[in-house]
Amino acid sequence: MLPVLDNDHLRTLIAIAETGSFTRAAEIVHKTQSAVSMQIRRLEERLSREIFMKEGRAAKLTEDGERLLDYAYRMIRLNDEAVASFRQDKLTGRVKLGVPDDYAERYLPQILARFTASNPGIEVMVVCEPTPCLVANLAACEIDMAIITHSERRAVGEIIREEKLLWVTSQRHCTHEQRPVPLALGRDTCNWRRAATAGLNQNGIPFRVLYVSWNSAAVGAVVLAGMAVSVLPESAIRTGMRVLTTEEGFPDLPMVQIALLRNPSARDHVTNALADHIVQSLDNLSFDARNAMLAAE
Repeated sequence: MLPVLDNDHLRTLIAIAETGSFTRAAEIVHKTQSAVSMQIRRLEERLSREIFMKEGRAAKLTEDGERLLDYAYRMIRLNDEAVASFRQDKLTGRVKLGVPDDYAERYLPQILARFTASNPGIEVMVVCEPTPCLVANLAACEIDMAIITHSERRAVGEIIREEKLLWVTSQRHCTHEQRPVPLALGRDTCNWRRAATAGLNQNGIPFRVLYVSWNSAAVGAVVLAGMAVSVLPESAIRTGMRVLTTEEGFPDLPMVQIALLRNPSARDHVTNALADHIVQSLDNLSFDARNAMLAAE
């Protein structure tokens, strides 16, 4: 008979993975550090796999640990969903959600409309900031969770969606044929900007960054006006934009990974309800329908 994994142990695993520390995780799950270590040891014994490895003072997941973490998120979410379905009282409270402005424009209307309809007693306060600012806000416990662009250089969170990153220009202009190519991008710390400029350099295409903004609406307006070329996720492409191809000299770009980063201290039923809804909503979004609509226009 296969061993049964304890949800309490899985919650501890998640806390360690999100904080990078057995000590900080012990504070979050309200256990001693020795109890936390014992729970992880029991998980490792039941699976006959090593879950964590030491890297300096940080606790880093092994490859098997990463696999288990994915299952842990899903099992805890299903457990909470089952319990919540039998609760007679309605959830009430407030959640502070951080989201970059481009994600807010594309995702929030659909996400919040459905969530508010099914959870009228929960007030969602939205903070729109660039991803680096949201990560800092979470570290300072100023928000409960954030939808962010994942980067290897920052906390991972739970990756909940992947999209293609594409070169875009105006359908009515030939801006992409200019040399050097005028670009509208984020600041020099932006991963998309780094990928775009690295690709052009590798292909020997001269360029100049003329417009710099964190604001996706501003970047989109510049592209539609025929003033610059930019890079956008597949779901952000608007009517009037055209995707540039490798045949036109524009290299393939990396995938965009969207993650849900949570404040480990904010794991009550209210915040869990919103987190579950966000994950399910982004997983169910169909961009085929959106693209069909844009094509029809």
